[in-house]
Amino acid sequence: MISVNGVTVSFGGFNLFDNISFLINQKDRIGLAGKNGAGKSTLLKILSGNQNPTKGEISMPKTCKIGYLPQDMIHQHGRTVFEETETAYEEIQKLEVRINEINHALETRTDYESDSYAKLIEEQTEVYTRLDMLGAGNRSEEIEKILKGLGFERKDFTRQTAEFSGGWRMRIELAKLLLQRPDILLLDEPTNHLDIEAIMWLEEFMETFPGAVMLISHDKTFLDSVTNRTIEISNQKIYDYKTNYSHYLVLRAERKEQQENAAKNQQRIIDQYETLIDKNRAKASKAAFAQSLIKKLDKMERVEVDEDDTLSMNFRFPAPAHSGKIVLTVENAGKAYGAKRIFSGAEFIITKGEKIGLVGRNGEGKSTMMKMIAKKVDHEGIVQLGHSVMMGYFEQDQEEKLDPKKTVFETIDEAAVGEVRKQVRGLLGSFLFRGEDIDKKVQVLSGGERGRLALCKLLLEPYNLLLMDEPTNHLDLRSKDILKRALIDYEGTVIMVSHDRDFMKGICDRLFEFRDGKVKEHLCDIEEFMQMRKVERLNELDLEKKEVAAVKEEKKQIVTSNTVDVQKEAEQKQIKSQIKKVEENISNLEIKIKECDDKLSDASQYDKLVNDKAFFDNYNQLKSNLEKEMEKWEELSARLI
Repeated sequence: MISVNGVTVSFGGFNLFDNISFLINQKDRIGLAGKNGAGKSTLLKILSGNQNPTKGEISMPKTCKIGYLPQDMIHQHGRTVFEETETAYEEIQKLEVRINEINHALETRTDYESDSYAKLIEEQTEVYTRLDMLGAGNRSEEIEKILKGLGFERKDFTRQTAEFSGGWRMRIELAKLLLQRPDILLLDEPTNHLDIEAIMWLEEFMETFPGAVMLISHDKTFLDSVTNRTIEISNQKIYDYKTNYSHYLVLRAERKEQQENAAKNQQRIIDQYETLIDKNRAKASKAAFAQSLIKKLDKMERVEVDEDDTLSMNFRFPAPAHSGKIVLTVENAGKAYGAKRIFSGAEFIITKGEKIGLVGRNGEGKSTMMKMIAKKVDHEGIVQLGHSVMMGYFEQDQEEKLDPKKTVFETIDEAAVGEVRKQVRGLLGSFLFRGEDIDKKVQVLSGGERGRLALCKLLLEPYNLLLMDEPTNHLDLRSKDILKRALIDYEGTVIMVSHDRDFMKGICDRLFEFRDGKVKEHLCDIEEFMQMRKVERLNELDLEKKEVAAVKEEKKQIVTSNTVDVQKEAEQKQIKSQIKKVEENISNLEIKIKECDDKLSDASQYDKLVNDKAFFDNYNQLKSNLEKEMEKWEELSARLI
């Protein structure tokens, strides 16, 4: 469907990609992988036509329609949610205007026998056919289905888009893309502002989407659910894996190990060549041999070992201050904004050291409850902190609340008090702000950098209660893993809201679900909760048959995959065995050649051997055999790379 041919992208003399090529086929589900700055978002921009490559070309059919969802976008205002979503049907709207013009002309004209009248009738037929193909008749139903799937309620349809947060406006843009039914969807972090149920809905939508998908996501579970192919960008090249993200990580580790082994073996060959060159360079009779080895070294393509992105956050939450056993008491709590009731009757107690997750659809009250605990909003009932509780609050849009005019250093230095002020530079360094980075203005930081800076502020006090509202937005996978480990090791109490299932797994073992105006307790982890919710959704949608078919297909794929893996493993094992045998031959030949060299360097034996034709024939044969064995070793090693 789309062909990327020899694409190179350069910035200031540095190549982001160098001569990369690959194909995107219909129904491909591709996840882009690579460290921060590798060029994942740039690749999506090039494929969408928003940026041109330095060299190379992108080839696709003229009729290919691309839908692109960037991380940051400019939102249009002045329309309701429904009206803005309906702009996805721009072609239908233009065709409807044209059909009205044609119908009016046909009603008012009387030249029934003219060619122009016949052409109008012909065009009318074509327009109606095109409208039918585009599904013009049921677009209202399609809009409603998509919007409700993404978490909007029917009463939201008539609200102005300006009333919604940036995350909800991003959902409107996603709805418009999905309604356009493009041939390929390019999605840059589509789950950042979706709740768990909306993510599940999007996963189900992707199952039936007829086109191709290429996406960037830091949600490991979402990647595994949606993708069947992973393209990694590393060292200006790409590596294409026909598998999902988790299996790609395994294969990538194997590839790196093979690269390291191949590089070691190649270095051994290089060392052998250089030793022979040094030994024979000065001898007139061996000069040609030395020169041939030098040429071989010059032509040898050096094995590159992919560099790991070793930079990562390095921190632990400070030991929490002592608090009472009861950390939070909630009795008959509720919240309403005017006539809009969010929830009511919430009742629960949280004790010291618990890790609690708040789950449910967006708009059901999770973030509102966090604000109630933090005394940010008025509420009904009792929401009371326990004895000596010191609370740290990471809000959902915490990074957006940072002063854009301040530098990174000023942001932390002004918030720090007491002894911790002496440690500001070290603290910033642990969050990857080093050297000149600390003098950057907040307004020029990326989303991930602002997220790290906001987290850094949490370490300025020994809080014993952490409220974490979507702390992983904009964080890369490595940073999320480090934050997750820090929260698991944290000795205080945590109340968390997150749409990232993989992040919540292993942290929270008690959940409060906000749903339909009520708060329900679940004594289970996120995996059990998701399984329960999935079963409920399948029952609601009557998709049991589809689930059974999916399980059968998955088993079939596993069998096929295992067969391929077994064959590959057997082949690699055979090659390794052959390499081992060749290495033994090389070692034996080197010993025999060294024995001959020792004899020739011994003056007492040299006079006897100088006219011994059989000795020199054997000596030359040994060196010829060594060269053949080394070539064989190179060929076998290349098959392991």
